[in-house]
Amino acid sequence: MNARELETAVRKMPKVDLHLHLDGCVKPGTIVALASEQRITLPASGKEKLLSYMQVDAHCDSLRHYLQKFDFTLRFLQTAGALRRIAREAVEQSAEHHCRYIEVRFAPQLHRRGGLTVDEAIHWALEGLKEGESRFGVKARLIAICMRHHSEADNREVIEAAARFRDKGVVAVDLAGDEASYPAERFRGTFALAQKLGVPVTIHAGEAAGPDNVYEAITRLGAVRIGHGVRVQEDPSVMELVRQRNIPLELCPVSNIQTKAVQDWPSYPIRRYFDQGLLLTINTDNPTVSGTTITAEYMAIAEKFGFTLSELVRLVMNGVEAAFLEESEKRSLRLEMERLFLEI
Repeated sequence: MNARELETAVRKMPKVDLHLHLDGCVKPGTIVALASEQRITLPASGKEKLLSYMQVDAHCDSLRHYLQKFDFTLRFLQTAGALRRIAREAVEQSAEHHCRYIEVRFAPQLHRRGGLTVDEAIHWALEGLKEGESRFGVKARLIAICMRHHSEADNREVIEAAARFRDKGVVAVDLAGDEASYPAERFRGTFALAQKLGVPVTIHAGEAAGPDNVYEAITRLGAVRIGHGVRVQEDPSVMELVRQRNIPLELCPVSNIQTKAVQDWPSYPIRRYFDQGLLLTINTDNPTVSGTTITAEYMAIAEKFGFTLSELVRLVMNGVEAAFLEESEKRSLRLEMERLFLEI
């Protein structure tokens, strides 16, 4: 298969996206519309000019720098209507790249400036996902994020709300934010509550801090998936723990380069991880902030690391197996994906 044939196949193949931040995939045009509705003055006119406020450039040098882009967008995402709209549009954007299943994550405590409760924020995000699922045929579920810089009380409130919505579309809880400043060990009590309530856990770890955070997330916080995890290569014992326990890594190649989780593409460990049997999934993280798509993520690893179409299919199916779905739903998704792969 030549390069052009591979690109065509990658564009057509069914995909999943397990690590997709709601506030990281808002379209500039949506910000224009929300600003008009909410009577907020924008710092620039036109979609293209707004991108500089929403998307990182080549000068991004850290996760902290990367996260600053969310400060602009969050201002517009404080109402029920805004949450519903951006959730629906997240499904629509995923459908454009032939995703069949997505898990969208967001931090409900970040969307309360307009008076929404945690439960209301979750409810309206779920309503948007359900609308998108109905319109675009993509199965969509929600992950509720606890933030590293928030209080334990705020984060426990998120976990308790996630438990109440377990049968309504919330599938897991997460921990995100400034990993280097807030190590995983600070959140043992918070995530003990998630384990007590039976809510699955995925943790951002091994991105802006080292493999110790991955070890802590798995052994003490109850993580059954790891967001990013690119730095497990720094400790062979942690890498072996991830392999032995078959812990899925939610790799987001483009953003991992932008946040300097690794310094450059030659340093990116995806081929090594794959060849050594780690369970890898490919995801977008923040399509708008990173200027990426799920198709672009797969094309990047094919072009830079020589992944073949059959290997890319294996990575997609890893995402199916890692999904936070009940076994009956996972079985149906698996069969659907296998059927669609036969058609490309």
